[in-house]
Amino acid sequence: MKTAAKLFGTDGIRGEAGTYPLDEQTVGAVGGAVCRFFRRGGHVPRVVVGRDTRASGLVLEKALCDGICAAGGTVSLAGVLPTPGVAFHARDLAADAGVMITASHNPYQDNGIKIFSGSGFKLSDQEESELERSIAVPGTAEKGGVVGSSDICMDAAAGYEAFVSAALPDGQSLRGVKVVLDTANGATYKVAPELFVGLGAEVTVLHDRPDGVNINRDCGSEHTESLSEAVLDRGADLGLAFDGDGDRLIAVDEQGQELTGDQAIIICADLMKKTGRLRGDQVVSTVMSNLGFSMACRQLGLQNHAAKVGDRYVVEEMRRVGAVLGGEPSGHVVFLDRHTTGDGILTGLEVIAAMLISGGPLSTLGQMMEVYPQRMINVEVAEKPALESLPSLTGAIRQVESELGEEGRVLVRYSGTQNMCRVMVEGPSAVAAEKYATLLAEVVKEAVG
Repeated sequence: MKTAAKLFGTDGIRGEAGTYPLDEQTVGAVGGAVCRFFRRGGHVPRVVVGRDTRASGLVLEKALCDGICAAGGTVSLAGVLPTPGVAFHARDLAADAGVMITASHNPYQDNGIKIFSGSGFKLSDQEESELERSIAVPGTAEKGGVVGSSDICMDAAAGYEAFVSAALPDGQSLRGVKVVLDTANGATYKVAPELFVGLGAEVTVLHDRPDGVNINRDCGSEHTESLSEAVLDRGADLGLAFDGDGDRLIAVDEQGQELTGDQAIIICADLMKKTGRLRGDQVVSTVMSNLGFSMACRQLGLQNHAAKVGDRYVVEEMRRVGAVLGGEPSGHVVFLDRHTTGDGILTGLEVIAAMLISGGPLSTLGQMMEVYPQRMINVEVAEKPALESLPSLTGAIRQVESELGEEGRVLVRYSGTQNMCRVMVEGPSAVAAEKYATLLAEVVKEAVG
């Protein structure tokens, strides 16, 4: 096992399965570190472990659990379950932690580890750093210690489904709602259809046959083309696309048009404000949110706070200011009065509730926010020097910002989970956004590509 460098990125540990840090030895070491981190005195930590449908999931699950048990902990195996389901069971079972084995929207070759405390919240930067420092070689029990054990988290899916279903108002059903679900051949492939059918919806399901390698492949929240076609073909009221681990949602309206996570937040914020549920009329977004988001917030009388990119930073800011709604344009939406983390299925139910209460189609609700044309280009990089240390890039950014004025904005940042630099430009037209994003992407390639 390599000496641990910086393991944690924006959302847990992530990489190519079978190679550092997602090799079996390192994952086992992480399991042991998790056990030690959550041990208090003579207490034996209990850790809930779930996974998505990747072929590498079972191997990494075994390595992780071996590490936890070798350090004296107890494991409750939840099997294939959405990430928010693991967070729920960690809290519901009064466990000390929850660990999800997933690489979210990444292709099947990748995998990763997301860690929750027993309260259902992701670890802070400080806690992750402390956890990294405690990593040691796994595989043997500590001196004088006792090897732990594992058990099955019984009815994990059913318990999570009941928890999410309770988000609907008493007596509210989805009878008469025609919905198409795209489960991305991922963690929601069973629970989402069961839940929506159980609530009375007329359900069509796409991409619900995982084979270990087709997770997120041309489907899910990153690829909604087939979902849009199915919504139009079936005359559905909407389509809901989840990512591989089910903590994100991208919705498609009845006209086949994709709505961003920003739009979903605005739709839900408006209803929550009208019903008195939006504490302090506050909404938390990130610096990646569209220009139209802040404009819609002003029009609706909402107080908008911007957090760093990453759903756990959104949650930290929500807790700091006392907000109950926040999220990202990528589809992470958090309802802190319902759950501790982003939940794609829960977000879908909240969006449908807004449709039912308003009595209008999703396309009309989506118009509450004007979406400025945006172009995002991901540039592969060999290294990640501080962007402000690159004169050619800082000069180009200043020039573009000057030309856009108040009609657009620029955001250039490194990915927290991949060796990429993300170049995002919003402008008054798609042509302008494309032009300036391409220009800046070329500068990045020359500087660090």
